[in-house]
Amino acid sequence: MPHILIVEDETIIRSALRRLLERNQYQVSEAGSVQEAQERFSIPGFDLIVSDLRLPGAPGTELIKLSQGTPVLIMTSYASLRSAVDSMKMGAVDYIAKPFDHDEMLQAVARILRDHQQAKNAPSAPAASPRASADKAVDNSNGEIGIIGSCPAMQEMYSKIRKVAPTDSNVLIQGESGTGKELVARALHNLSRRAKAPLISVNCAAIPETLIESELFGHEKGAFTGASAGRAGLVEAADGGTLFLDEIGELPLEAQARLLRVLQEGEIRRVGSVQSQKVDVRLIAATHRDLKSLAKIGQFREDLYYRLHVIALKLPPLRERGADVIEIARAFLIRQCNRQGRNDLSFAIDAEQAIRHYPWPGNVRELENAIERAVILCEGSSISAELLGIDIELDDLEDDFTGLPVQASGLGHEPSEPTEDLSLEDYFQHFVLEHQDHMTETELARKLGISRKCLWERRQRLGIPRRKASGAAAG
Repeated sequence: MPHILIVEDETIIRSALRRLLERNQYQVSEAGSVQEAQERFSIPGFDLIVSDLRLPGAPGTELIKLSQGTPVLIMTSYASLRSAVDSMKMGAVDYIAKPFDHDEMLQAVARILRDHQQAKNAPSAPAASPRASADKAVDNSNGEIGIIGSCPAMQEMYSKIRKVAPTDSNVLIQGESGTGKELVARALHNLSRRAKAPLISVNCAAIPETLIESELFGHEKGAFTGASAGRAGLVEAADGGTLFLDEIGELPLEAQARLLRVLQEGEIRRVGSVQSQKVDVRLIAATHRDLKSLAKIGQFREDLYYRLHVIALKLPPLRERGADVIEIARAFLIRQCNRQGRNDLSFAIDAEQAIRHYPWPGNVRELENAIERAVILCEGSSISAELLGIDIELDDLEDDFTGLPVQASGLGHEPSEPTEDLSLEDYFQHFVLEHQDHMTETELARKLGISRKCLWERRQRLGIPRRKASGAAAG
C-alpha cells in the first residue's frame, strides 16, 4: 500500500485530504510544516509527498531537496499558480490548484505513483533519442504517455500525432469527456522539439471567469483590487514550450480576444499594461463542444476558431474502439490490483461481456472508476458484472454466443454457421438477419436470451431495421 505524506498547515484541508486518500486505500501520514515533517518522519521513506506551497517557516518546495527523489506534488491556490510553475522548475513532479476536485486529486496521485514506480522498475539502458522514446511510448499500450489501444481509429491517431508533433502548428483535440484528450496533448509535446521545455496545462472551465485573464496573461501592480504586485501569467510561463488549454469552449470572449493576439502576433500584454512582450508558445486546445456551432451563435470567436483549427484531431469515444475496451480494462485491473495489494483477480466471462457491450458514456474515466470500485469490493478471485456497478441489463449478457452455431439454438432451419471467431455483436447480427423473416420479435428475443427492449436497442445500435412482417411472423 503506497505511503503518502501530507504537509498542510490548514487543519481542515489536511484532514479532508487524509480521509480522501485513506478511503482510496492509501496509507497517510501528515504534518503541519516542513519542520514538523522533518522532526517526525524520514521524508525519503514515503512513496509520495503532497504539500502546500505556502507553509509557516520553510515553503513546501524545501521538501523537494529533502525527499531525495521521492516525488513531490505541490498544492497551491489560483492566486499563486505562477509560483507553482516555478516549483516545477525546481523539481516538483506536478502541481494541483486549490480548491481541487476529488477525482482530479486522485487521478494525479495515481498517475504520479504509477510513473514513479515504472521509472524505478525500468531497466537501465543506453539513452535513446527523445523522438525514439516518445514513439515507443505512443506505440506501447502501457507506455510512459499512457495511451492504450490498437484499434484502427487509434492507430490513425498515433500516425497523425507523429506527423503533427514535430511542427509548431496549433492543434485542436476534439472528443467526449473522459476520452483522454490531455494524453494526446502530452504525446504531442513529448514528440516535439519543445519536449524539454514546460508543458503548461490549464483547464479553462476550472478557473473563475474573473481570474482567467489574469491567470493566463498576467497583470501589473494595481491593475485591479488586490493586485498588490505584478505577476506573469501562464502563457508567459509556457514561453519556449507548449500551452494546453483544456475545455477552451468555456473561455470568456474577452480572454479569447487576448489569446487571438498571442496566436496572430506572438505577443502578450499583461492586464493593466500598455506594453507588449514577445512569447514563443505552441498552443494545443481541447474541447468536447462543437466550436463551429458556438461560433455561429456568437459564443466563440470565429477568427479564433479558424486559428485553432489548423490541425484537428478527433478522439473516438470508447464505445467505438472495439476490442480496445477490454485491453484498457485489463490494464486498469493490473494497476488497481497493484494498488490494492491483490494479484489474484480476473474478470469473469459476464464481466468481460458487460465491459464490451456497455456504451461507457463517461468513456475511459468511467471505466477506470468502475474497475477500481470492483477491485475494492471483490471478495473472491473473480470480478463479476454485478461488481462493476454499471447500468446494463444482466439478461442481456446471459449467455456467451460467440462462435455458437445457429443449429445449437434448437431451430429446425439450418442456415450457414457463423465462424468461430465471431464476436457477440457479430453473432447477434447474423442470427437476427437469418431468422427475422420467419420469427416474431418475441421469439427472436427468447432464442437470444434477452428482452424485447434489449433486442430493439441492439437493432438501433447496429442499424438493423425491423422488417415489416405478416401472418406468423407478425408481433
